[in-house]
Amino acid sequence: MQTVLKADNIKVQYGGLIAVNNVSLSLTKGQVLGLIGPNGAGKSTLFNAITGFTPVASGKVTFLDKDVTRLPPYVRTRNGMGRTFQTERPYEDLTVLENVLVAAFLKNPKRKDAERVALSSLEKVGLLDRANQLSSDLNLARLRRLELAKALALEPQVLFLDEIMAGLNPPALKEMITFVRTLTATGMSIVMVEHIMEAIIQLADHVVVLASGNKIAEGSARDVINDEKVIEAYLGTD
Repeated sequence: MQTVLKADNIKVQYGGLIAVNNVSLSLTKGQVLGLIGPNGAGKSTLFNAITGFTPVASGKVTFLDKDVTRLPPYVRTRNGMGRTFQTERPYEDLTVLENVLVAAFLKNPKRKDAERVALSSLEKVGLLDRANQLSSDLNLARLRRLELAKALALEPQVLFLDEIMAGLNPPALKEMITFVRTLTATGMSIVMVEHIMEAIIQLADHVVVLASGNKIAEGSARDVINDEKVIEAYLGTD
């Protein structure tokens, strides 16, 4: 199976604080990799280092056989990375379609092509009927779907989902899991940072667990949630 993403010994340091300590992971084509851990574990920092939003002190990120460690985020995006963000920041004075068009134009400078990609992305996340609605009128669940549509409009080789399930009520969570599962059925490679274990168990083929910036376990979702080191990291010791 082709390896599409590899992070080797990634270290992120802020002064004397080591936020990510020599963590390695890899992703194969069509795989869903879950990245979990308690608050402050370093998940989002590692995620941002891989996607180019946080500089690394040492280590290497290889994407589609290219060293992208020092490349800025927009170049990584052009090369095939697409990501969502924890905090939704839509252009509130633009429609849902116009928000997605902003992303689609990155790889499709012609309006006709960009609109085709944007509409397809909205259809995949169930927002096609909201295309002409202002994004400021969307509720949380639909804003999360808009984030996903914007990432899909980048036509990524690997999709990075940053806590896209957080805060959703049970029906909205079920819908989002269904949307992501539909993407995996097409062979999309996905890295997801997530606190919602239901989503990890249902979607992830492989899980990496961080605690205090260190990788403490990896394996199937069922295996890692029963790992003593993982239980201790989440619940502490007596």
